[in-house]
Amino acid sequence: MTEGQQQIPQDPQQSGSDGTESHDPAFPERFLAFMRDGWRDTELPTSPRPEVPHYAKRRAALAAAFPGETLVIPTGPEKTRANDTAYPFRPGSDFAYLTGDYEPDSVLILRPNGSGHDAVLYLRPRSSRDNDEFFRSRHGELWVGRRPTLRERAAELGVETADLTELDRALADCAPGRTRVLRGLDPAVDTAVRPYGPAERDRELAATISELKLVKDEWEIAQLQEAVDATVRGFEDVARALPADRGVSERLLEGVFGLRARHDGNDVGYGSIVGAGEHATILHWVHNHGTTRPGELLLMDMGVEGHHLYTADVTRVLPVDGRFSDLQRQVYDIVYASQQAGIEAVRPGVALKDVHLTSMRVLAEGLSDLGLLPVSVDEAMDPASSVYRRWTLHGTSHMLGIDVHDCANARTEHYRDGTLGEGYVLTVEPGLYFQPEDELVPEELRGIGIRIEDDILVTADGPVNLSAALPRRSDEVETWLAEQRAAGPRLPG
Repeated sequence: MTEGQQQIPQDPQQSGSDGTESHDPAFPERFLAFMRDGWRDTELPTSPRPEVPHYAKRRAALAAAFPGETLVIPTGPEKTRANDTAYPFRPGSDFAYLTGDYEPDSVLILRPNGSGHDAVLYLRPRSSRDNDEFFRSRHGELWVGRRPTLRERAAELGVETADLTELDRALADCAPGRTRVLRGLDPAVDTAVRPYGPAERDRELAATISELKLVKDEWEIAQLQEAVDATVRGFEDVARALPADRGVSERLLEGVFGLRARHDGNDVGYGSIVGAGEHATILHWVHNHGTTRPGELLLMDMGVEGHHLYTADVTRVLPVDGRFSDLQRQVYDIVYASQQAGIEAVRPGVALKDVHLTSMRVLAEGLSDLGLLPVSVDEAMDPASSVYRRWTLHGTSHMLGIDVHDCANARTEHYRDGTLGEGYVLTVEPGLYFQPEDELVPEELRGIGIRIEDDILVTADGPVNLSAALPRRSDEVETWLAEQRAAGPRLPG
């Protein structure tokens, strides 16, 4: 990858201390008294989630990296969309990786106990029936639904829980010089625990979490495979809705895939890129306000984010009318050969940069065959030149996991300049892009953009393509597209 109900202000000055809003009515006392009586209490049936041991293992590994130090990991608050409405909340990735809790405002504190660390999860408990919060507050369950009690959440997540109202006191008790905070997620936490010493102290916490995330365990790989499988179904849905003989809007196709993502997962893992015609040459085209045209290509870079937030990241290019032209096929086959070479290079102990360079050489050779390189392939590949990159600006790979660009805070020597290890999952996604305004390419090439992207698991036996169910070769893409169209549109179910 290269609302209209309750209104939720983010400025505390716009809401009352009880969570009511400035525009809420002043209810008469008789109504308030009537609302307070006649409610049956309920308990949620709870048991530990199957993945609880994985979260506990991750917390233990993180704590072991910082003996004797307190670690503070927030998830962050809701984000304002406009005025007093909020975006759908998506938990902080590192927080979710360590806890499995997906609610806003929660904070995990790992505090040293002499032999290890005690984990306490501070979160917003169930709205109490002892006051009017349950029906008047923006956090009340008649507005947002039944939240688990602290006890229910502790049983579900396998970690000690505490009321969010106790967080300020807990943060005030964090010892200067022996506390690290995952910063930039929750302004209130950042303010409560002032940095002590160089900023590198806190950056080491973020880097360590990212480096722990580099290796995926069996459960994580299964989550990624589920997200990829749902993504494959989403691409099939789009292909079935794509007419061969007339144009449709990019946003229609984006919406078709989004329906699959919401039905089979949590949402899309990132803004879907649906680029028809020359829009395919714009690497992160997310406006999606164009229209497909028979005879042109359609580039789609899309991924489903699963229920546990692991995301797929897949790109395919389709000939709208069902067949690649000779020139389109020639460019497509260059990119396919580049991707295949990159995938075959993926093995434990191989430098990530070498996967990139392997793919790039094939692209440079293809550009030479097209007569576009002003120098030899060797000179174009020389770091002092790199002129081939005019037509392929991005890298070939990034890590994939609970973020589409996973492990982003890992140190350079462990990621960009590092080597691949068993359990790593990365994309391989070379592309060629000939801009409509590029006068250094023949006119017939201008406006063609092609990227092929798959999600690759590193194993001792070589690469495993998690997204292999979507054909990649040009002839197979044509056959697959015809089969999907013949099957007809479908709704998820």
